Amino acid sequence: MMDFIQTTVSSFVSLIPVTLAQSFILSFVVLGIMVPFRMLSFPDLTSEGAFPLGGCVCGILLAAGIAPPLAIISAFVVGLAAGCCTAFIHLRFRIHTLLAGILMSTMLYSINLGIMGKSNLSVFGSPTVFDWVPLTQPGFPASKIVIAGILAVIVLIALNLYFKTEKGTAMRAVGSNPDMAEAQGINVWAATIGGVGLASAFSASSGALMVQSQGFADVNMGIGILINGLAALMIGEAFTGKQTVLRQLLAPFVGSIIYYQLVSLCLAAGMPPPNLKLATGLFVLLMLALPSIKRSRGGAPARETIRE
Repeated sequence: MMDFIQTTVSSFVSLIPVTLAQSFILSFVVLGIMVPFRMLSFPDLTSEGAFPLGGCVCGILLAAGIAPPLAIISAFVVGLAAGCCTAFIHLRFRIHTLLAGILMSTMLYSINLGIMGKSNLSVFGSPTVFDWVPLTQPGFPASKIVIAGILAVIVLIALNLYFKTEKGTAMRAVGSNPDMAEAQGINVWAATIGGVGLASAFSASSGALMVQSQGFADVNMGIGILINGLAALMIGEAFTGKQTVLRQLLAPFVGSIIYYQLVSLCLAAGMPPPNLKLATGLFVLLMLALPSIKRSRGGAPARETIRE
Protein backbone atom coordinates (compact mmCIF):
# COMPACT_ATOMS: atom_id res chain seq x y z
CA MET A 1 0.00 0.00 0.00
CA MET A 2 2.78 2.42 0.89
CA ASP A 3 4.55 1.63 -2.38
CA PHE A 4 1.37 2.45 -4.30
CA ILE A 5 0.96 5.78 -2.48
CA GLN A 6 4.61 6.72 -3.03
CA THR A 7 4.42 5.82 -6.73
CA THR A 8 1.18 7.77 -7.14
CA VAL A 9 2.55 10.85 -5.38
CA SER A 10 5.79 10.72 -7.35
CA SER A 11 3.94 10.43 -10.67
CA PHE A 12 1.52 13.20 -9.71
CA VAL A 13 4.31 15.61 -8.73
CA SER A 14 6.16 14.96 -11.99
CA LEU A 15 3.00 15.79 -13.97
CA ILE A 16 2.25 19.08 -12.18
CA PRO A 17 4.20 21.37 -14.56
CA VAL A 18 2.58 19.80 -17.63
CA THR A 19 -0.97 19.93 -16.25
CA LEU A 20 -0.46 23.46 -14.92
CA ALA A 21 0.54 24.66 -18.39
CA GLN A 22 -2.44 22.85 -19.90
CA SER A 23 -4.85 24.26 -17.32
CA PHE A 24 -3.79 27.85 -18.04
CA ILE A 25 -4.29 27.32 -21.77
CA LEU A 26 -7.66 25.61 -21.39
CA SER A 27 -8.89 28.09 -18.78
CA PHE A 28 -9.90 30.35 -21.68
CA VAL A 29 -12.36 27.68 -22.85
CA VAL A 30 -13.83 27.57 -19.35
CA LEU A 31 -14.09 31.35 -19.50
CA GLY A 32 -15.84 31.01 -22.87
CA ILE A 33 -18.37 28.69 -21.25
CA MET A 34 -18.88 30.88 -18.18
CA VAL A 35 -19.50 34.25 -19.84
CA PRO A 36 -22.69 33.34 -21.75
CA PHE A 37 -23.85 30.88 -19.09
CA ARG A 38 -23.50 33.13 -16.02
CA MET A 39 -23.38 36.68 -17.38
CA LEU A 40 -26.03 36.33 -20.11
CA SER A 41 -28.11 33.32 -18.98
CA PHE A 42 -27.33 31.93 -22.45
CA PRO A 43 -26.33 28.23 -22.18
CA ASP A 44 -24.07 27.87 -25.21
CA LEU A 45 -22.37 24.90 -26.84
CA THR A 46 -20.43 26.84 -29.47
CA SER A 47 -17.19 26.39 -27.52
CA GLU A 48 -16.92 22.78 -28.70
CA GLY A 49 -16.75 24.05 -32.28
CA ALA A 50 -14.94 27.34 -31.65
CA PHE A 51 -12.02 25.64 -29.88
CA PRO A 52 -10.98 23.55 -32.92
CA LEU A 53 -11.87 26.45 -35.23
CA GLY A 54 -9.25 28.62 -33.55
CA GLY A 55 -6.79 25.73 -33.61
CA CYS A 56 -7.32 25.03 -37.31
CA VAL A 57 -6.98 28.71 -38.28
CA CYS A 58 -3.85 29.04 -36.17
CA GLY A 59 -2.39 25.83 -37.61
CA ILE A 60 -2.88 26.82 -41.25
CA LEU A 61 -1.45 30.29 -40.62
CA LEU A 62 1.61 28.94 -38.81
CA ALA A 63 2.20 26.52 -41.67
CA ALA A 64 2.06 29.50 -44.04
CA GLY A 65 4.74 31.32 -42.04
CA ILE A 66 2.49 33.86 -40.32
CA ALA A 67 3.77 35.23 -36.99
CA PRO A 68 2.37 33.38 -33.94
CA PRO A 69 0.66 36.46 -32.37
CA LEU A 70 -1.14 37.20 -35.65
CA ALA A 71 -2.28 33.59 -35.80
CA ILE A 72 -3.79 33.91 -32.30
CA ILE A 73 -5.46 37.22 -33.17
CA SER A 74 -6.91 35.65 -36.33
CA ALA A 75 -8.26 32.76 -34.25
CA PHE A 76 -9.81 35.29 -31.86
CA VAL A 77 -11.56 37.06 -34.76
CA VAL A 78 -13.00 33.91 -36.37
CA GLY A 79 -14.13 32.68 -32.94
CA LEU A 80 -15.84 36.02 -32.39
CA ALA A 81 -17.65 35.62 -35.71
CA ALA A 82 -18.77 32.08 -34.82
CA GLY A 83 -20.22 33.18 -31.48
CA CYS A 84 -21.98 36.15 -33.07
CA CYS A 85 -23.59 33.77 -35.58
CA THR A 86 -24.84 31.53 -32.77
CA ALA A 87 -26.43 34.46 -30.95
CA PHE A 88 -27.94 35.78 -34.20
CA ILE A 89 -29.49 32.38 -34.99
CA HIS A 90 -31.08 32.35 -31.54
CA LEU A 91 -32.36 35.92 -31.66
CA ARG A 92 -33.48 36.08 -35.29
CA PHE A 93 -35.09 32.65 -35.65
CA ARG A 94 -36.14 32.07 -32.03
CA ILE A 95 -34.12 28.86 -31.87
CA HIS A 96 -33.18 27.64 -28.39
CA THR A 97 -29.69 28.61 -27.30
CA LEU A 98 -28.52 25.00 -26.92
CA LEU A 99 -29.81 24.02 -30.35
CA ALA A 100 -28.27 27.12 -31.92
CA GLY A 101 -24.91 26.16 -30.40
CA ILE A 102 -25.23 22.58 -31.61
CA LEU A 103 -26.04 23.76 -35.12
CA MET A 104 -23.07 26.11 -35.19
CA SER A 105 -20.65 23.49 -33.81
CA THR A 106 -21.89 20.99 -36.40
CA MET A 107 -21.34 23.46 -39.24
CA LEU A 108 -17.94 24.45 -37.88
CA TYR A 109 -16.72 20.86 -38.25
CA SER A 110 -17.10 21.11 -42.04
CA ILE A 111 -15.64 24.61 -42.00
CA ASN A 112 -12.59 23.38 -40.09
CA LEU A 113 -12.06 20.60 -42.62
CA GLY A 114 -12.34 23.14 -45.40
CA ILE A 115 -9.81 25.45 -43.74
CA MET A 116 -7.12 22.80 -43.36
CA GLY A 117 -8.05 20.60 -46.31
CA LYS A 118 -7.49 17.52 -44.14
CA SER A 119 -8.34 16.25 -40.69
CA ASN A 120 -5.04 17.19 -39.02
CA LEU A 121 -2.01 19.33 -39.67
CA SER A 122 1.42 19.23 -38.08
CA VAL A 123 3.10 22.55 -37.27
CA PHE A 124 5.92 21.02 -35.25
CA GLY A 125 9.02 23.17 -35.59
CA SER A 126 7.10 26.36 -36.40
CA PRO A 127 7.79 29.37 -34.15
CA THR A 128 5.33 29.90 -31.30
CA VAL A 129 4.67 32.53 -28.65
CA PHE A 130 6.14 30.11 -26.11
CA ASP A 131 9.58 30.62 -27.66
CA TRP A 132 9.74 34.16 -26.33
CA VAL A 133 10.33 33.47 -22.65
CA PRO A 134 13.97 34.10 -21.68
CA LEU A 135 15.92 31.64 -19.54
CA THR A 136 13.56 28.78 -20.42
CA GLN A 137 13.72 26.06 -23.03
CA PRO A 138 11.17 26.65 -25.84
CA GLY A 139 8.36 24.15 -25.78
CA PHE A 140 8.89 23.12 -22.17
CA PRO A 141 6.17 23.60 -19.51
CA ALA A 142 7.88 26.59 -17.87
CA SER A 143 7.60 28.78 -20.96
CA LYS A 144 3.96 27.75 -21.48
CA ILE A 145 3.09 28.50 -17.86
CA VAL A 146 4.65 31.96 -18.08
CA ILE A 147 3.00 33.00 -21.36
CA ALA A 148 -0.43 31.47 -20.69
CA GLY A 149 -0.35 32.74 -17.09
CA ILE A 150 0.42 36.31 -18.18
CA LEU A 151 -2.39 36.19 -20.75
CA ALA A 152 -4.79 34.85 -18.10
CA VAL A 153 -3.96 37.71 -15.72
CA ILE A 154 -4.38 40.32 -18.47
CA VAL A 155 -7.75 38.90 -19.55
CA LEU A 156 -8.95 38.62 -15.95
CA ILE A 157 -8.10 42.25 -15.18
CA ALA A 158 -9.55 43.52 -18.46
CA LEU A 159 -12.85 41.66 -18.03
CA ASN A 160 -13.17 42.69 -14.38
CA LEU A 161 -12.83 46.32 -15.44
CA TYR A 162 -15.16 45.89 -18.42
CA PHE A 163 -18.03 44.27 -16.52
CA LYS A 164 -18.01 47.24 -14.14
CA THR A 165 -18.39 49.77 -16.95
CA GLU A 166 -21.74 50.96 -18.26
CA LYS A 167 -21.68 48.54 -21.21
CA GLY A 168 -20.54 45.64 -19.07
CA THR A 169 -23.27 46.33 -16.52
CA ALA A 170 -25.79 46.52 -19.37
CA MET A 171 -24.68 43.08 -20.56
CA ARG A 172 -25.13 41.64 -17.08
CA ALA A 173 -28.56 43.30 -16.88
CA VAL A 174 -29.59 41.54 -20.10
CA GLY A 175 -28.59 38.23 -18.55
CA SER A 176 -30.51 39.01 -15.38
CA ASN A 177 -33.74 40.23 -16.97
CA PRO A 178 -33.80 40.92 -20.73
CA ASP A 179 -37.31 42.40 -20.70
CA MET A 180 -36.45 44.88 -17.96
CA ALA A 181 -33.14 45.68 -19.66
CA GLU A 182 -34.92 46.44 -22.91
CA ALA A 183 -37.40 48.64 -21.06
CA GLN A 184 -34.43 50.60 -19.71
CA GLY A 185 -33.24 51.27 -23.25
CA ILE A 186 -30.51 48.60 -23.41
CA ASN A 187 -29.94 47.03 -26.83
CA VAL A 188 -30.53 43.36 -25.98
CA TRP A 189 -29.40 42.15 -29.40
CA ALA A 190 -26.08 44.00 -29.24
CA ALA A 191 -25.35 42.82 -25.69
CA THR A 192 -26.24 39.20 -26.44
CA ILE A 193 -24.40 38.97 -29.75
CA GLY A 194 -21.37 40.77 -28.34
CA GLY A 195 -21.22 38.63 -25.19
CA VAL A 196 -21.62 35.27 -26.93
CA GLY A 197 -19.17 36.34 -29.63
CA LEU A 198 -16.58 37.34 -27.02
CA ALA A 199 -16.99 34.00 -25.25
CA SER A 200 -16.41 32.02 -28.45
CA ALA A 201 -13.43 34.25 -29.25
CA PHE A 202 -11.81 33.17 -25.97
CA SER A 203 -12.49 29.51 -26.79
CA ALA A 204 -10.94 29.92 -30.24
CA SER A 205 -7.91 31.66 -28.73
CA SER A 206 -7.49 28.72 -26.38
CA GLY A 207 -7.50 26.42 -29.39
CA ALA A 208 -4.80 28.54 -31.04
CA LEU A 209 -2.63 28.41 -27.91
CA MET A 210 -3.14 24.65 -27.66
CA VAL A 211 -2.01 24.13 -31.25
CA GLN A 212 1.13 26.14 -30.62
CA SER A 213 1.68 24.14 -27.44
CA GLN A 214 1.18 20.63 -28.85
CA GLY A 215 2.50 21.24 -32.38
CA PHE A 216 -0.48 20.10 -34.42
CA ALA A 217 -4.08 20.98 -35.23
CA ASP A 218 -6.92 18.47 -35.49
CA VAL A 219 -10.57 18.92 -36.38
CA ASN A 220 -11.53 16.58 -33.53
CA MET A 221 -9.57 18.41 -30.84
CA GLY A 222 -12.77 19.93 -29.43
CA ILE A 223 -14.48 16.63 -28.61
CA GLY A 224 -15.18 16.50 -24.89
CA ILE A 225 -13.81 19.98 -24.22
CA LEU A 226 -17.26 21.24 -23.21
CA ILE A 227 -17.82 18.72 -20.42
CA ASN A 228 -14.26 19.27 -19.16
CA GLY A 229 -14.83 23.01 -19.15
CA LEU A 230 -18.14 22.66 -17.33
CA ALA A 231 -16.53 20.44 -14.71
CA ALA A 232 -13.75 23.00 -14.20
CA LEU A 233 -16.31 25.81 -13.90
CA MET A 234 -18.31 23.91 -11.26
CA ILE A 235 -15.14 23.31 -9.24
CA GLY A 236 -14.04 26.92 -9.56
CA GLU A 237 -17.39 28.27 -8.42
CA ALA A 238 -17.34 25.91 -5.44
CA PHE A 239 -14.02 27.43 -4.35
CA THR A 240 -14.40 31.10 -5.31
CA GLY A 241 -18.16 31.55 -5.09
CA LYS A 242 -20.05 33.73 -7.55
CA GLN A 243 -21.36 36.62 -5.44
CA THR A 244 -19.21 39.27 -7.14
CA VAL A 245 -17.94 39.89 -10.65
CA LEU A 246 -14.34 39.23 -9.65
CA ARG A 247 -15.22 35.94 -7.95
CA GLN A 248 -17.19 34.80 -10.98
CA LEU A 249 -14.33 35.68 -13.32
CA LEU A 250 -11.81 33.91 -11.08
CA ALA A 251 -13.84 30.69 -11.11
CA PRO A 252 -12.80 29.52 -14.63
CA PHE A 253 -9.09 29.98 -13.91
CA VAL A 254 -9.12 28.50 -10.40
CA GLY A 255 -11.40 25.66 -11.48
CA SER A 256 -9.29 24.82 -14.50
CA ILE A 257 -6.13 24.52 -12.40
CA ILE A 258 -7.82 22.31 -9.79
CA TYR A 259 -9.68 20.17 -12.32
CA TYR A 260 -6.64 19.25 -14.39
CA GLN A 261 -4.65 18.51 -11.26
CA LEU A 262 -7.43 16.11 -10.24
CA VAL A 263 -7.26 14.49 -13.69
CA SER A 264 -3.50 14.19 -13.27
CA LEU A 265 -4.00 12.58 -9.85
CA CYS A 266 -6.45 10.05 -11.31
CA LEU A 267 -3.97 9.13 -14.05
CA ALA A 268 -1.12 8.88 -11.53
CA ALA A 269 -3.29 6.55 -9.42
CA GLY A 270 -3.69 4.22 -12.40
CA MET A 271 -7.18 5.12 -13.68
CA PRO A 272 -7.50 4.05 -17.34
CA PRO A 273 -7.76 7.16 -19.59
CA PRO A 274 -11.05 5.96 -21.20
CA ASN A 275 -12.68 6.11 -17.75
CA LEU A 276 -11.86 9.80 -17.27
CA LYS A 277 -14.87 10.90 -19.36
CA LEU A 278 -17.19 8.78 -17.20
CA ALA A 279 -15.65 10.17 -14.01
CA THR A 280 -15.93 13.75 -15.32
CA GLY A 281 -19.56 13.29 -16.31
CA LEU A 282 -20.46 11.83 -12.91
CA PHE A 283 -18.67 14.68 -11.15
CA VAL A 284 -20.54 17.34 -13.15
CA LEU A 285 -23.81 15.52 -12.43
CA LEU A 286 -23.00 15.54 -8.71
CA MET A 287 -22.12 19.25 -8.72
CA LEU A 288 -25.33 20.14 -10.58
CA ALA A 289 -27.42 17.96 -8.28
CA LEU A 290 -25.99 19.33 -5.01
CA PRO A 291 -28.29 22.40 -4.85
CA SER A 292 -31.33 20.17 -5.27
CA ILE A 293 -30.07 17.81 -2.59
CA LYS A 294 -29.46 20.71 -0.19
CA ARG A 295 -32.96 22.11 -0.82
CA SER A 296 -34.58 18.75 -0.14
CA ARG A 297 -32.73 18.53 3.18
CA GLY A 298 -32.81 22.03 4.62
CA GLY A 299 -35.14 24.22 2.61
CA ALA A 300 -34.46 26.40 -0.44
CA PRO A 301 -31.38 28.65 -0.12
CA ALA A 302 -31.49 32.27 -1.07
CA ARG A 303 -30.78 32.92 -4.73
CA GLU A 304 -27.25 34.16 -5.39
CA THR A 305 -26.77 37.33 -7.40
CA ILE A 306 -23.57 38.74 -8.84
CA ARG A 307 -22.63 42.02 -7.20
CA GLU A 308 -19.90 44.43 -8.10
